[in-house]
Amino acid sequence: MSATSVAARTPFDPVIRDIADYVCDATIDSTLAYDTARHCLIDSLGCALQALDYPACTKLLGPLVPDSHVHNGARVPGTRFQLDPVQAAFNIGTMVRWLDFNDTWLAAEWGHPSDNLGAILAVADWLSRQAVASGRTPLIMHDVLTAMIKAHEIQGCIALENSFNKVGLDHVILVKVASTAVAAHLLGLSRQEIMNAVSNAWLDGHSLRTYRHAPNAGSRKSWAAGDATSRGVRLALIAATGEMGYPSALTAPEWGFYDVLFKGRPFAFQRPYGSYVMENILFKVAFPAEFHAQTAVEAALTLHKQMLASGRTAADIDQVHIRTHEACLRIIDKKGPLTNPAARDHCIQYMVAIALIFGRLTANDYEDGVARDSRIDALREKIECTEDPAFTADYHDPDKRSIASGVALRFHDGSGLDEVVCEYPLGHRRRRNEGIPVLEAKFRDNLARRFSEKQQAQILAASLDAERLPSMPVHDYVNLYII
Repeated sequence: MSATSVAARTPFDPVIRDIADYVCDATIDSTLAYDTARHCLIDSLGCALQALDYPACTKLLGPLVPDSHVHNGARVPGTRFQLDPVQAAFNIGTMVRWLDFNDTWLAAEWGHPSDNLGAILAVADWLSRQAVASGRTPLIMHDVLTAMIKAHEIQGCIALENSFNKVGLDHVILVKVASTAVAAHLLGLSRQEIMNAVSNAWLDGHSLRTYRHAPNAGSRKSWAAGDATSRGVRLALIAATGEMGYPSALTAPEWGFYDVLFKGRPFAFQRPYGSYVMENILFKVAFPAEFHAQTAVEAALTLHKQMLASGRTAADIDQVHIRTHEACLRIIDKKGPLTNPAARDHCIQYMVAIALIFGRLTANDYEDGVARDSRIDALREKIECTEDPAFTADYHDPDKRSIASGVALRFHDGSGLDEVVCEYPLGHRRRRNEGIPVLEAKFRDNLARRFSEKQQAQILAASLDAERLPSMPVHDYVNLYII
């Protein structure tokens, strides 16, 4: 009897089985989820286009073998690359994540569910081009939006109650798992094959958070998600060959994921899979900042305006106090040298200092040219952060999901400015009406970086039309972004 047939009759861990059942059987009937997914799509692609301005990103893009070309391969938006779906997923995922400007999910574990777009768009585009070439019906953008909702839900629901960062694992583990599941479903795999693929995703070696923390903070954090989402495609393709799965990948005594990497604890779940995560996703619409700092930066920008109105500048500041939530302190409360952009965009003191000095925060503000300004480090030394337990409680409250911070200033003459508190950042669901116009403006700005006015108009006409976009063949939509 073959190992495959034995594995097929062994019950899979419930966590693996639930993921497969969800991607195979769940019908998404939430208009809000689909509207939000469409905005997530354009925001993620806009972030990807902006990343193409940065050589540190573009040097990683393209085929593994220089100058190679895959006939009917997946296209990479904003470029001329046509690649196999695994490498296309790496390219797209890396571009989306590079500037830390795409969406965010905050819970016991945090992360960026739109990282999964690398796998989703690459696989859907590749399958569509292959289908058209052989006279079959291509996938449509509704399939992409549905896969996005489901990838967001898998990653986000696992993250609600399970902290991977507390055991030293990076959140991109959940990108790999979610990308594997939805890529396998797009490929048309059976429930059994999807479980096989997902079990292998849990068995993989997993990224440590080392590259996100001093003294090792570095640019890998900008391509780690591209690596994870492309690995999801690879595992799905392996499962498509009939390769076996591992039913107790999580629960096997001594050798399973729980015992080896999760201190023997099984996962806890707050809610069944549905469309909750996409409906409540956080968008970064105002500035590229690690999301736990978004409210502090908003507060700092308000204080900057107050300083200008009173005739003061950052040079007059003696002390800055940031009152915030525990997760913010654990991730981005940093002292000491910041030697590269990846370290700076994960330091709340740096981000708040930029806002107080310049009244702005842009992607370029993390680059060496700005960071050399001696005023920044001088002000960083004056910034102290403390936890407010009430802010921490509201951060975890499923009915609030706030990311609250308060910022107060004291000047050298002993006077000061009252604390400015921001509970919900501009990209929060509670501020959707205010945030969506800014998100669409951000998308328009990013299109203008790469395309002619005619091409921008074509992309906007398709992307902003909630009726037209879902019915478009995937390859036709992606073709709008080809240089």
